[in-house]
Amino acid sequence: MPVAVTAPYVSEEFTDEEADVLRRYVTNVEGPVFALVNLPEVVKGALFARYSRTHKSLRRLFLDEFVDDLDIEGDAAVDATVGLERAERLYDRVFFEYGDDSVAQLGGVHLACEQASNLLTKVLERGRLMSYLEQSTRYISYDARLGGRYRYHRDPQLLASALGTRYVGDMDRLFDTYAGLVPVVQDWCRQRYPKQPGDSDFVHHQSTRAKALDAVRGILPAASLSNVGIYGTGQAYEALLLRMRSSPLPEARRYAELMLAELRKVIPSFLTRVDLPDRGGAWSDYLRETRDDTAEVAAKLFAGVEPEPESSPEVTLVDFDPDAEDKLLAAMLYPHVDRPETEVLERVRRLGADDRAAVVAAYTGERGNRRHRPGRALERIGYRFDVCADYGAFRDLQRHRMLTIEWQPLTPRHGYVVPEAVVEAGAGEPFAEAMERSAALHDALAEEFPRQAAYAVCLAYRVRFSMQLNAREAMHMLELRTTPQGHPAYRRVCQEMHRLIAEQAGHRAVADMMRFVDHSEPELERLEAERRAEHRRASTSR
Repeated sequence: MPVAVTAPYVSEEFTDEEADVLRRYVTNVEGPVFALVNLPEVVKGALFARYSRTHKSLRRLFLDEFVDDLDIEGDAAVDATVGLERAERLYDRVFFEYGDDSVAQLGGVHLACEQASNLLTKVLERGRLMSYLEQSTRYISYDARLGGRYRYHRDPQLLASALGTRYVGDMDRLFDTYAGLVPVVQDWCRQRYPKQPGDSDFVHHQSTRAKALDAVRGILPAASLSNVGIYGTGQAYEALLLRMRSSPLPEARRYAELMLAELRKVIPSFLTRVDLPDRGGAWSDYLRETRDDTAEVAAKLFAGVEPEPESSPEVTLVDFDPDAEDKLLAAMLYPHVDRPETEVLERVRRLGADDRAAVVAAYTGERGNRRHRPGRALERIGYRFDVCADYGAFRDLQRHRMLTIEWQPLTPRHGYVVPEAVVEAGAGEPFAEAMERSAALHDALAEEFPRQAAYAVCLAYRVRFSMQLNAREAMHMLELRTTPQGHPAYRRVCQEMHRLIAEQAGHRAVADMMRFVDHSEPELERLEAERRAEHRRASTSR
């Protein structure tokens, strides 16, 4: 018997006094999507920065940790739910009537998107020209409940089906396993990595807990809920909403309507075209039709073709330019000469090893840290990688916006990754049982709910994706994602990408420029970061 359909979002409760304060600064006090208004930019930025490391909603976080530090007396008459008609008329005339899209680049909104599944967060975070901050599985344990229920998405259509009861039951069991293994693995971490002299109990607790949460997060299904903070311009939001309205995932389409309603309270005219049938409607139809038609062609081309056994490496460098380093040096020299690029390239090809090294050394300079990044000459060359890594690692790498990333559907087909810490803590068997439960639920859902079936897939399962990026973005991503405090899953992927650039492509000059790529294997990834954080706290309290 199917379970009763319930609202997919859990409303928060606020006192009358709290709601009165909130109405001045958020566009609603009930729903999972709302915009921040009437606050200084630095406050909005600080709220989002804190957002990723707390289990609290943004509204609760604002009330608990920010209101007392603000002077809100003068805002008593403000109501953030009231639209600005005068501004709307002005932008109607400039933007909609005359079609000046550049105007929509000048108005931005901080938008809180709460109770979004991990499938939906990848849709929300796809646009290049936006900024995102997502709740972290490293700092927040998912054993806490929201409205008395575990934090996973409950698709109304799925719940109303004959599979609804099984979906809820299997999801609850996955979260039960997660909740049970977190303390087991954390106890093992405390024993395996005893507190070092000079470290406080807090530093030791935080670093061992982060390692435990990193190890056990693979049990969380893709249905797990997250909070995402977004900052973007009107133009960027328009593009995002058009994609979401064409999405095959029902959750994305429902969420698009919530976002559009809240954004129209702040930048209404920038989004006038989104749901007009002959404007945004036609655009979304185009995106949907081309996606569906291409999928149909692909299905015909690969019909009856048996997949090869899974034997490919985790990371494969599938495309690079053998002449890349010549082109890179030419791009470095080009702004400093008065010759056509063809002549510069020809001169570079005749240079000896010492002269080539001198060009690279001058352009790279003395990099004091990874943020000292050479200029855009590195954008002249690029690489394409095929990656098959666990979905948890994919989630982190997908957020890099200055590259092209495409991913295949999330299924159990490519197997899963078991962290060493889980095995050594004696938790390998319940971990494997959770993976089997996840795969079985996915397969049961796949025929009737092909899109929603991915909700059942645990983050430890692998997903295949391609990444195409220029050398400058590669430097940024590989240096950032191999820092010792990073998650081992994506550190391993990025370390291998760096090795392939040096050894397979033979671009050793490029690889050597990435001097802050870290190939070490720290035991407690967060230990040094927690030590530095405690030192900063002590310094500021003096």
